[in-house]
Amino acid sequence: MTSISSPGANGSSYDVFLSFRGEDTRYSFTDHLYKTLKQSRIDAFRDNDDINRGEELKPEIQRAIKESRASIVVLLENYATSYWCLDELMLILQQKREHNHYVLPVFYHVDPSDVRKQNKTFAIEVKASSKWTDHNAFAGMVFILLNTISLWALHMHQNAP
Repeated sequence: MTSISSPGANGSSYDVFLSFRGEDTRYSFTDHLYKTLKQSRIDAFRDNDDINRGEELKPEIQRAIKESRASIVVLLENYATSYWCLDELMLILQQKREHNHYVLPVFYHVDPSDVRKQNKTFAIEVKASSKWTDHNAFAGMVFILLNTISLWALHMHQNAP
């Protein structure tokens, strides 16, 4: 089994890229996860800046995804309402297909079955994203998100910090 904590084996700059919706978990769960990874000597990348509405995915984020050996995707109710989160996810899954990039989805305060079946709050949030002008692109993003469910995942229950 290959360890993700050996950077450089595939020319990677980071062991792990963290994908999360900043306003929801930046200073809570994701911050704790980032610090724990660093303490474990796992070189992780997280974006410390908010992306303003209308901006494209930052080139440094694209580069960090491409230069990481793995990604941890923190899925929560509002993840699918963010164009940038879905754009990151699309690039992460492209890296998985083309470059054997490891992907670990973490379901944080959302049940994986709600995402898969489009139930409860997660479905409402996905439908709220219908502000997209290109409905085919939106449908493609939702399909990518649902495909993430088929990957091995970690489910954080409601009582998790």
